[in-house]
Formats: sequence, C-alpha cells, structure tokens
Amino acid sequence: MDSPLVNIGSSLKSLRENSGFTQGNIAKYLKVDQSLISKFETGERALTADMLEKLAVLFGVDMTALNGDVTNIKPLVFALRASEINEEDMDAISAVNRIALNCSFMTRLLEGNKPNG
Repeated sequence: MDSPLVNIGSSLKSLRENSGFTQGNIAKYLKVDQSLISKFETGERALTADMLEKLAVLFGVDMTALNGDVTNIKPLVFALRASEINEEDMDAISAVNRIALNCSFMTRLLEGNKPNG
C-alpha cells in the first residue's frame, strides 16, 4: 500500500499532466523550485495545506481529489491561447476555477446533495 505522500504525489502528477502544465509552471505558480515539485510528485516531500488548496483550485477539483485516484475525476476544462503560460495566466485560471467550483458547490447545496458528493 502506498503512503499518503505517494498517493498525493501521483494525483498531483496526473492532474498536472492532464492539464498540460509542466513542473516548471507549477513551481512558478507556487513560488518554489522545480526540483521541489518533482519531490512532491514522487512522495519524497509533503505539500503544505496552502499549496494543496492552491493546486486543487488551479486544477478545478476538490482538495480531497488530491488524496486519491484521480482517474475518475473530471476537472474543469479550459482553453488558453498562449505559447507559454506565465504566473499571471495561472492566477487567472485559478480565479476562474474558484468561481466555477463555488458555483458547483452552491448548486449541490441547493439540490440537497452533500457538499463533497
């Protein structure tokens, strides 16, 4: 059985790759060195709660999605026309995803569903 760090790292890598981001993009977004992102993805280092939240919003998923199998997760999809994604672009993506996640949460509440379900 894999450790929680390995599970989170694997989820992070899968979401990052499916979103088309590089380790360098994520490193700039979190304001850390790229080698640290590699260590997160292999389970050698742990992410802070703030980093987990920022990444969940960036990927358009609930924070709990980072702790498990992400193969059935449907993150928010976006289109961006840019040859290179910079930190400001990632901040904008994150802001839009936060709005969409909040709308989804409110819709589930109004429908009487559990907030995480």
